[in-house]
Amino acid sequence: MTETFLGMPATAPPGVGHLRGDEPFPVAARRALADAQLRRNVGHATSTIRARSAAVIGEVPDWPQLRAAARAIKTDTMARLPELLEQLETAVGRAGGTVHWAADAVEANRIVTDLVRAAGAGRVMKVKSMATQEIGLNEALADAGIEPVETDLAELIVQLGDDRPSHILVPAIHRNRAEIREIFLREMPGVDPALTDEPAALAAAARRHLRETFLSTRVAVSGANFAVAETGTLAVVESEGNGRMCLTLPETLITVMGIEKVVPTWRDLEVFLQLLPRASTGERMNPYTSMWTGVTPGDGPQAFHLVLLDNGRSAVLADPVGREALHCIRCSACLNVCPVYERTGGHAYGSVYPGPIGAVLSPQLTGVADNASLPYASSLCGACYDACPVLIDIPSILVHLRAQAPHPRGEAAAMAAAAYAMDHPALYAAVQRGARLSRLAGPRGRGLPPPLSGWTASRDLPEPPPQTFRQWWAER
Repeated sequence: MTETFLGMPATAPPGVGHLRGDEPFPVAARRALADAQLRRNVGHATSTIRARSAAVIGEVPDWPQLRAAARAIKTDTMARLPELLEQLETAVGRAGGTVHWAADAVEANRIVTDLVRAAGAGRVMKVKSMATQEIGLNEALADAGIEPVETDLAELIVQLGDDRPSHILVPAIHRNRAEIREIFLREMPGVDPALTDEPAALAAAARRHLRETFLSTRVAVSGANFAVAETGTLAVVESEGNGRMCLTLPETLITVMGIEKVVPTWRDLEVFLQLLPRASTGERMNPYTSMWTGVTPGDGPQAFHLVLLDNGRSAVLADPVGREALHCIRCSACLNVCPVYERTGGHAYGSVYPGPIGAVLSPQLTGVADNASLPYASSLCGACYDACPVLIDIPSILVHLRAQAPHPRGEAAAMAAAAYAMDHPALYAAVQRGARLSRLAGPRGRGLPPPLSGWTASRDLPEPPPQTFRQWWAER
């Protein structure tokens, strides 16, 4: 076993991967809101998933206890993450695998590219992986002359359409059947010109396209939903069977996994395999749950490499409040209930991690200043917290990150003035009496001059009471 340690808190490097957007969330969201087709696609998909998920969650009498257990396991894992990662490295090595440690996206991309080259391969097939999207692995492989082929249907749609994922679980949620058909007709070699937009026909076309890839590609790259420290077992859950093909047919398997995905014991895995399918796809269990431990002679890949990715996670772990975001199991339940995500879709967030969890995870991975608008991409309604199967208190983390975000000078001055007034009772009483003058601003405060008009453009100005509490108290 090599000597290992968690890196010093450092954020993900700029210029590589997909954690930073080209524009602030409000700008991107305004454009998304104007796209009626996008709003229909995302709204229909999220409402369908919500209904299915609620139905199967209602069947589980101990759902609250399962959520509490998952939260406890994750809290314990984060408290002793270095120890568990070293235990995982030892177990993987004992089973015939090799562990690589990547401090950031640049190092992870280099490790994977070197491994593919060492295997003599010019093409890799991929299982859907948020971590490889995060680090921009496809672009790094292409720059090295290696062709990456996505085998998950939704990821394939995104790749063929030269698009970006917009959902953690359903990356092509922003596309409808007609749009997918057009992408296949335009980009998929040998597709039948008479292809219809029926889901079965689209899936069959993708199956024919991928079959040759499965049978002829010697290297596969996967992500991992979980890794069991005590046994060195990796787990991938998916719905189509493409993952099973990628995890069993190639000669070399490379798994890129964020360091937070580890769980201490096999027994702990049981809890998450009950929570994940119900919270994510509204299924009682995942159609395909693939697990592997190292290398088995004569069966499956004969070379296994596990790349443990930091890329800002140590910085998240260093924040006693924000580290709770590392509990995420990528179920996307928070996206499916979020009123903001439902109206803007995922691209507006600028990160591969959209929605409420992206609004707290992405700024911490990059540094809040690089994603300063994302903590404000929320109404703080709390629906995400209610839906989260591991009880991540996303609203509290959002407020915590808002305090760290850079603030305009005018806003900082206004808050300082308010704090000063509240600290001086006589001044505060005078301000309360003067607040009645706000009636002159008209309904919703439309009469306020700039820059105050910007605040009331999206908020109702509270109606001042006829008398202050102090006045009411004095009368009695």
